[in-house]
Parts: sequence; structure tokens; C-alpha cells
Amino acid sequence: MDVQPKNPLPGFVALGAALLALAACGTGGLGAERPCTAIGSSPGLSVSVKAPDAARVASASLRVCWDGTCREPRIELRPSSTAVPMGCSGEGPDAVCGASVSPDGGKTGFAQVQDLPKRPVQVTLTLRDAQGRTLVDRRVDVTPKATFPNGEHCGEGGAQAALTVAHGTVTTR
Repeated sequence: MDVQPKNPLPGFVALGAALLALAACGTGGLGAERPCTAIGSSPGLSVSVKAPDAARVASASLRVCWDGTCREPRIELRPSSTAVPMGCSGEGPDAVCGASVSPDGGKTGFAQVQDLPKRPVQVTLTLRDAQGRTLVDRRVDVTPKATFPNGEHCGEGGAQAALTVAHGTVTTR
């Protein structure tokens, strides 16, 4: 029985081509200053309820309408927080700075809305207390904007808009 050794060259060529392709994925294109990552952003609406209103709010619901159809995405409000600076050890570019997170008395949530357009939509936000009583029921028009989670040079993510409730008033961004 005559056994010939297998030629390793095709395997090395395939491995080299794969490594070259993988390295090219991180370049972000010729002349790019920063690479683009695979991070994305979901289309949808964020809701922020500021203190003291948030203390009474137990649940939220949304109704989002455009082109004659409406969607009612799920949204869950959670306690929000704010960053509190803890100072820096030194000055200059090598200084180490810290911060801690502290509850701010508010609540926040995000509702994914597939196919949310970058044109005006009608949103009805309803906030209820623990007994199911309506605290806020407002319809607002908002225009979702494109998001760029990696910067504009990497392409856009999902369209998003934000609603803020403060002192019973709903504002948009």
C-alpha cells in the first residue's frame, strides 16, 4: 500500500485568505480613522418619568400610529439613576476620575417599535398608578430620528424618539 503525504499548501492558503478577510473587516474601509463595530440600535421610543411624578406611576402603555396602522409595544418602567462625580486623582490626560450611580427618583423605559419611520408618528402615552387609575393620557406627535451608534461614518441604526413626563406634562425629543 503506497500512501502519499497530503500537500498542506491548500490548507495554508485557505487559512491565510480567511485571516486576511477577517483583518479587513475591522478596517472600516480605506482611510477610515476608526473601525466600525457590529453594535446596533433598536428602533423605538424611550420614556422618562421625572420625580416626583414617577413615585405615583406603576405602569405605562404606548400606542404608536402612522400610515393608518397602530402598534402597542410593550414597555416596562424601571428606576432611573444619575451619575455622581467622585473627583479625579490628579490633573491632565493621565488623571483617573470616578463616578457613582445614584437613584434620582425617576423611572425610565424603552419600547421597541419595528419599522418605526423617520417621519411624524402619533404617540399616545398612558401612565397608571398601582390601582390602575390613569395619571397621564396624552397624544403627541413626534418625528423619530436616525441613530448612529458607531458614528455617522458607520451607517445608521434604528429610528428613535424620546418622551419625557415632568409635572404631568409630556414633551418630546
